[in-house]
Amino acid sequence: MSEMQSALPGAAYRDQAASADPRTVRKVVVASVVGTVIEWFDYSLYGAIAGLVINKLFFPSLSPGLAMLAAFATFAVGFLSRPIGGIVIAHIGDKYGRKPALLFSILLMGFATVALGLLPTWYDIGIWASILLVILRLMQGFGAGAELAGAQTFVAEYVPPQSRGFYTSIIMSSTGVGILCSTGAFWLVTQLPEEAFMSWGWRVPFLLSALLFVVAIYIRKNLDETPEYAAAQEKSASKRKKEQVPLVVLLKNSWREVLVGFCSLAGHLAYGYVLSVFSLSYMANTLGMHKSDGLAALMVAVTANTLMTPVMGRLADRYGYTAVFSFGAIFLALFAFPFFTMLESGSLLWVMLGMSIAYGIGHAATSGAQGAFLTSLFPARYRYSGMALSRELNSVIFAGSTPLIATALVTVGDGKPTLVALYLIACCMLTLGAVQVARRLSKRNN
Repeated sequence: MSEMQSALPGAAYRDQAASADPRTVRKVVVASVVGTVIEWFDYSLYGAIAGLVINKLFFPSLSPGLAMLAAFATFAVGFLSRPIGGIVIAHIGDKYGRKPALLFSILLMGFATVALGLLPTWYDIGIWASILLVILRLMQGFGAGAELAGAQTFVAEYVPPQSRGFYTSIIMSSTGVGILCSTGAFWLVTQLPEEAFMSWGWRVPFLLSALLFVVAIYIRKNLDETPEYAAAQEKSASKRKKEQVPLVVLLKNSWREVLVGFCSLAGHLAYGYVLSVFSLSYMANTLGMHKSDGLAALMVAVTANTLMTPVMGRLADRYGYTAVFSFGAIFLALFAFPFFTMLESGSLLWVMLGMSIAYGIGHAATSGAQGAFLTSLFPARYRYSGMALSRELNSVIFAGSTPLIATALVTVGDGKPTLVALYLIACCMLTLGAVQVARRLSKRNN
């Protein structure tokens, strides 16, 4: 174990977690991966259609610019309920077990996603279509609020401490699988004639996701509780009356760690949503590229991210989470202006290369290190709550709002991405600063 790992706050590596046999570990990883794939399939799919479909079918009475802003606002709305869902579901996970929390999360996401595929448009029911869209996005966000945090927590508490970087990076790489599947599905339906695509084709990927939900529910129903959580519950049984609400204990004992976790994700999430959501709209609506070219470039880039994230997870186990996390933040900051230069070339080859470099190196580094970094910030008895609160508060500020902010910045900048690049650099610097603060916190806590 590297110096950086042993020095992280929260003392996760001082826990004496029981190691499960390889078959159990594989089963746990598969169950966690499936749920994470679904979460990111849903969110990436909605992000893809936001600037290409939602603006035209749910806000046709607005000007093109306002319709685009309204569409990305509905995307951002889904993130408003994520912290609430994360807190509520994580509370269930910390108090009653990881398994029931993860089952509830997947059921709620499944219902909302399939309902989106059946939702009437403005042309059918007028303003009610927009209202129902917002309600379903809030419901989807509530369910997704604890999914990734729960999956990482579940896996981290099963695997050997010295391998947490690698195994939690598999969960993070599965976010790329979700994005890739949704992008591929959306790309296929964009090959339909325009009239067919706009009338029913865009609904197909949402409805097909029902099959994934059935598989995820079946797998998760057959999982056992994590051994580390069970041991923590037994150890703290005598303190149960004083520690009724995990969130209260978290904010009392580890508010600094929550703040560090929150800030550490700024660059990762802002960059991720510029790549997977804003760039599609920017290429199609500002640069005039065909929407299928943007989707093709995104699929190649996400493939690079999916393959490289576990590699970065292995490196994080070897060299330390903060070292790899810091490298990713620095790389993404330095690459912000070159990335947009490659995008503005209008060449599919350069666009593909730029997105692949950003996703496959910098973003993969922050993905590969962050799972174990965040789980190591908090002790098992309120780890789920700590993970969910850190991640989902950040989602509201940086993830969900980034496409909207980037669109507004391009508008202010007369179609130029200069302000967007500066925004990404600022977010990456916040990540770097948080990771360095984690070093100092660890020295004080150890």
